[in-house]
Amino acid sequence: MKDSLEKDRKFHVGEERFGRNDMGYRDETKVVQIGKRQIGGGNPILIQSMCNTKTEDVKATVEQILALEHAGCDIIRVAVPTMEAAAALTEIKRQIHIPLVADIHFDYKLAIAAMEHGADKIRINPGNIGSRDRIQAVVDVAKERNIPIRVGVNSGSLEKELVENCLLYTSDAADDGE
Repeated sequence: MKDSLEKDRKFHVGEERFGRNDMGYRDETKVVQIGKRQIGGGNPILIQSMCNTKTEDVKATVEQILALEHAGCDIIRVAVPTMEAAAALTEIKRQIHIPLVADIHFDYKLAIAAMEHGADKIRINPGNIGSRDRIQAVVDVAKERNIPIRVGVNSGSLEKELVENCLLYTSDAADDGE
């Protein structure tokens, strides 16, 4: 009886076990390799944080990452807004012990450079990377190097009309609930 109830239980933050959510069971998800760590497929949940240092400042970035490692961080993400930041990943990688994720905006060449300099995963927003050819160039390098890509999309990279329509539908749905 408990097992059948367990399968129907919704995900709630703070529960000891996570149960079923709209995406299925946690252990039914695809396993993704990030450096020497794995997420998905029933693997333990990993803690990720993001540095608030300038990635180009290798010393400050490494100090912050090592402190986060000590606090229990399993994966670290850094901003890569310049080619200098992408190049800094090589030295940062040498000095840390957890997978390094490069957060890329606007320039597909930064994504490629980040992967060439050791990023274990990249986070891109295809809406601000540019043309399909540019996105394909990033995907090709990631496939060649077996580097996962996290796709993040926010309203700032979507066409204004699409955002307005989504907001309209969201507003209508909220009004229906009152």
